[in-house]
Amino acid sequence: MKKSLLLFVVYFVGLVLLGNVLVRCCTPKKDFLRAENGRIVNNEGEVLLRGFGLGGWVLQEPYMLRLTGGIGTQTQFRDSLVALVGEERTAEFYKQWWHNGIQKRDIDSLASWGFNHVRMPMHYNIYTLPIEKEPVAGEQTWLDDGFQITDNLLEWCKANKMYLILDLHAAPGGQGNDIAISDASPVRFWQDERNIEKTIALWVKLAERYKDEEWIGGYDVINEPNWGFTDPEGDRNGTKEQVNAPLKKFLVDVTKAIRAVDKNHLVVIEGNGWGNNYNGVFPLDWDDNTAISFHKYWNYNTPGSLDGQVKMREEQNAPLWMSESGENSNAWFTDAISLLESQNIGWCWWTYKRIGLGTPMEIIPGDGYLRILDYWAGRGPRPTADEAWAALQTLAENYKQENTVFHRDYIDAMFRQVATTDTKPWIVHNVGKEGCTIFASDYDLGREGYAYHDLDIANYRSSNPQEQGGNRGRAYRNDGVDIYAGNAPEGNGYYVGSTEEGEWLKYTLRVTQPGNYNLIICESKDGKNWTNRSAGEVSFSAGEIAWTFPVTSPGVDIAWFRFVPVQ
Repeated sequence: MKKSLLLFVVYFVGLVLLGNVLVRCCTPKKDFLRAENGRIVNNEGEVLLRGFGLGGWVLQEPYMLRLTGGIGTQTQFRDSLVALVGEERTAEFYKQWWHNGIQKRDIDSLASWGFNHVRMPMHYNIYTLPIEKEPVAGEQTWLDDGFQITDNLLEWCKANKMYLILDLHAAPGGQGNDIAISDASPVRFWQDERNIEKTIALWVKLAERYKDEEWIGGYDVINEPNWGFTDPEGDRNGTKEQVNAPLKKFLVDVTKAIRAVDKNHLVVIEGNGWGNNYNGVFPLDWDDNTAISFHKYWNYNTPGSLDGQVKMREEQNAPLWMSESGENSNAWFTDAISLLESQNIGWCWWTYKRIGLGTPMEIIPGDGYLRILDYWAGRGPRPTADEAWAALQTLAENYKQENTVFHRDYIDAMFRQVATTDTKPWIVHNVGKEGCTIFASDYDLGREGYAYHDLDIANYRSSNPQEQGGNRGRAYRNDGVDIYAGNAPEGNGYYVGSTEEGEWLKYTLRVTQPGNYNLIICESKDGKNWTNRSAGEVSFSAGEIAWTFPVTSPGVDIAWFRFVPVQ
């Protein structure tokens, strides 16, 4: 009996141990992004990152707010606001700005359009104090605001199964001489070890908080360092730096500190010279779960133009991620994404929202804010504190997604146009017995050479300073077509200008009344004085047809076309 009981106990304990082993073996690990054989992967296989940066939100770069002249950093902007409305109202403005700028509906929209991650450009000062304001020198004071904002964003990303990549965009003391990026003047990151210690402490704090969060896609440990270590005067932004010893030391030290608390998450490194100069940084032998980032702006998208980056991937056996690009035309976007994806390189565009054309969501600043800008530029009177406060509240309210202008052409160029040369109607123009008026700016949606033809379609100034094309009017659409804001009689508030011979625009017409029509063109030579010119007859058959308008009179501005039935 005792022997049987003993055998039963041994059998039972064995089953329990076996069950525990099976549970450990069969329970899938969390789905962290990770580096594997030069690729970014998760549990399902290789992941091609397609994302957007959230610039202008918790770090404001001046151009996104149309700031010029003496206001060159976020700190200078904030100080200028304090001078207008006081410290209390300025603090309230920033709370509204953070709350309104990115909400769940923003992340829901990005996911629905096809993006699988967002990059959060962080300002260190929402997480900790600058070294000069620490109550106890050498210690770190942690602030709740930044961590709560990040937690909220992570929850919205998790709900959409999107990765959140944390990007230290403004490091303590400022990581380079481009002070608009790092919000530092003077720059003291590389000269004062306390700033580096604070940066590493911040990453350790973040890693401790998020080490088990699978939808944190990675830690982009420092954005666009730009500092001339060996020639600080002649090479201020480090584009010619050959050694980069302080940068490499920082990258090694911060990675080791992160790994002490978090062995799960991908670490992302960036080179000097705005993220692209890796001289002296390699070999990447201090960590095997690291991605190499690079940035791509205003250069050609020709075959072979990524050979240098691909060579880094092969030699270091580490994945690539193009973590910042944009600020160009739709045609450039389509070409760049096609090129990147042909090399299995994931990408993240810049930026999701700002004042002005060039983003999917355009912030309308409001007249009051424009008057503030005029005052700062010396073009107008000083607004009262109440007037300025009302203007700032309007600006913050207009930062909400529902109050921005959605530019669908931007997203179309990043996804549909990468996959096809097919065009789509911007608007279907119905030509019936009453005729039809077509606004010139409402040409079809699609690639250059298929929906339109323009002779200077993109900005290639990094490759050739003479090629700075794109939409010169900076209004309505982000193609190469030059569209200006302006009021022609019976117009839609926009006109096509800077026309050149050989250019053309294509429109989709739905003809319900076949026959002959007189073509009337509303045109101008200065965007102000408009005349209606008869351009002869055109004949249409019934059905949906493509109608192309060729530019034969260069330099003429065009507001609209009108088809009038011939009686």
